[in-house]
Amino acid sequence: MNSKQTAVTESLRRYCRALDEKKAADITVLDVSEQSSITDYLIVATATSLPHLRALRVELEKVIDASGTHIVGMETPEESGWLVIDTFEIMIHLFLAETRERYGLERLWRDATEVSVARLLGKTKPRTRPPRSPTPANVRKRPTGKK
Repeated sequence: MNSKQTAVTESLRRYCRALDEKKAADITVLDVSEQSSITDYLIVATATSLPHLRALRVELEKVIDASGTHIVGMETPEESGWLVIDTFEIMIHLFLAETRERYGLERLWRDATEVSVARLLGKTKPRTRPPRSPTPANVRKRPTGKK
């Protein structure tokens, strides 16, 4: 992975972590680099109310500013139930649930590749080995009760 991609992945991780810590619902990351000429990734998340939507935006602005990333543009008419923060490589869409369903960005970008948010956040479960099949070395004989 080149340094630019590493930086973008770290930004995705920071933004998703901020959203997760502020209890955003249904966080989705889409790699749209093959389909879009204006951005590489979309982050889509749901807020539970207008105050929650505002809190998510404020938290993201803090995280973006702290990382030294420039915000290219922002559309923040909260009454619409849809906020957009554009950092060039990553465009973040915050919705109220009914607004997210109405516009269906995931349906519009159905050809995009979904990026695992759990993996970005380090929440993936470790892979477990399948149970061993019984072999003569690990099978215990049960007593039959007969002598």
